[in-house]
Amino acid sequence: MALSKKDKDFRLTKTSYLEFKQIEMDRVLTTLLARIRHSGLPSRIRRTVDVTLKDFTNEFLEHPELFGGFDKYPKVLEQWLETHLMDIVNRGKPTQAIAAPRPLHGFTYRFRNAKKCRDYGAAQHIYETLYHARNNGQNAIDQLKRFFFPGQDLNTDKFDANTQIDVETQALLALCNQVTQDIADNTKERDSQKPVCVGSADLMADDVIRLLVYQNFIPRSVMVEYLKILLSFHMALYHLRLFKLLPLLVKRRSADPTCATGSCPMQPRNLTAPHGGCPYRVYLLADVANVPGSHMATLAERSAEVHFGRITGFVKANYTIKKLDEFAEHLVKKGKLIRPDNGFAIGDLLQLLEPTHKNEREAFFSSRLAGVLETSSGASKEDIAPEIEAVVDMGLSDFETYIEIIVGLQAAGHRRNIVTALDSLMMKNDQGALLAQPRVRNSKRRVVLDGRLLEVLLQIAVLRPGGRRGFHTTEMRIEEVLLFLRERYGIYVDRLPPNDGFGEASITDREALRENLALFKTRLREVGFYRDLSDAYVTQTVTPRYSIAECDTSSVVEEDGA
Repeated sequence: MALSKKDKDFRLTKTSYLEFKQIEMDRVLTTLLARIRHSGLPSRIRRTVDVTLKDFTNEFLEHPELFGGFDKYPKVLEQWLETHLMDIVNRGKPTQAIAAPRPLHGFTYRFRNAKKCRDYGAAQHIYETLYHARNNGQNAIDQLKRFFFPGQDLNTDKFDANTQIDVETQALLALCNQVTQDIADNTKERDSQKPVCVGSADLMADDVIRLLVYQNFIPRSVMVEYLKILLSFHMALYHLRLFKLLPLLVKRRSADPTCATGSCPMQPRNLTAPHGGCPYRVYLLADVANVPGSHMATLAERSAEVHFGRITGFVKANYTIKKLDEFAEHLVKKGKLIRPDNGFAIGDLLQLLEPTHKNEREAFFSSRLAGVLETSSGASKEDIAPEIEAVVDMGLSDFETYIEIIVGLQAAGHRRNIVTALDSLMMKNDQGALLAQPRVRNSKRRVVLDGRLLEVLLQIAVLRPGGRRGFHTTEMRIEEVLLFLRERYGIYVDRLPPNDGFGEASITDREALRENLALFKTRLREVGFYRDLSDAYVTQTVTPRYSIAECDTSSVVEEDGA
């Protein structure tokens, strides 16, 4: 059955900017750089060349004063550029093309092929999430700007020649003279929505600031990978929380005062209880070994199943709020409702479910419902699809009937798309993964904690506020690390979560959790953070890879065990 576009419309930036498709973080970061450059707006680019591998190769060959020795090995140079510096779509196929250079410098976005470098709303989601963080959002954006645009005066576009940069950045800056226009695209007003969970924004901003403490001491390419993993991880956590929170708000028919900007209990600088009394926390049980078939894997599968099982409920809740938003605009046009200065918040829209708006609401959705039923029945009312007829016979209000029909017809497709997006945000089966799934038909997903993701989170964990750099590093005991993962991110390793599909642990569960803890220590050792001087528990510590003293003003020392 074909629905009209107005009936099918699902995307609502008040809840999420994502278009829910396969998301590639290289392309997200590239697009984000334009928004960072232009204060939240996308860019309009005009350049004299197309972006091809040959263009970049020639740039190296034609400037031996900048890239000495490269002209002796043009074929090796081309292969190096293709494999290390370019984000390629359809790699190895006749349709292979460059999406953009890898986002090692802020001006990478100037050389993206827009049609090949789609971010599906993720860059805007990251920028606006940081922008609306309560304390450190703008600070996080400014620090990202300084990291990605080193030595660049963004007002004059002039580069400080005394700034030390790597060879890849030199090549990119050399090509910049072929860009004749780079301005903010203000053809549309910036759509800046507060996140449904402002606490998630606070946590993302704080983590970005913490991670960038290491920017002068970690290779630039490694730091970019860290940022991609961290930002993807936080987008995944936000949407897992959204899937839990939004249906509950619709059920209560109002916003929760706990989630108001001034009331949200999230305090990212509180390392022992950053979520405060948040009633909407997300809990994940991670299989550290990542071995299918074990009891621990079964528990981690249950954890993933609970969160993915909420997607259909989210689809219905999002449709409900989306259609109420359309109803609100209808009332504004009729002069029966005044639009707030900052637009309708989710709480404002849910108030339209109150009895005072019943007559207007039923009249509006009665018309919508009639259109859906007419499309469904064709020439004869007897031809109405059985599933739609069953909903009509339930005796619901016109609004509820309309929502049930739309969800019944559209939910399966949206669920597939959301699963695809969530798989990519959780970096399924990839470096930095929070999710794994065997490459076998009908296999189950399970929550994991990949070594690369653990490495990023540990770099953040060992930092404490204070010192000339804003933070200093400290050793941590194993139980402190486990507490950090549980309380800050909801990731459980050595015990079952208190919610989200779990209850009391059985004897078999406890045995699996003990093995998981032992494997966690092994993983810590593999990523170079774990030190155990003896069997004594107090000597088993997580040691910072880079030691930053509280009184340090000059350098960071890499630990021997890194």
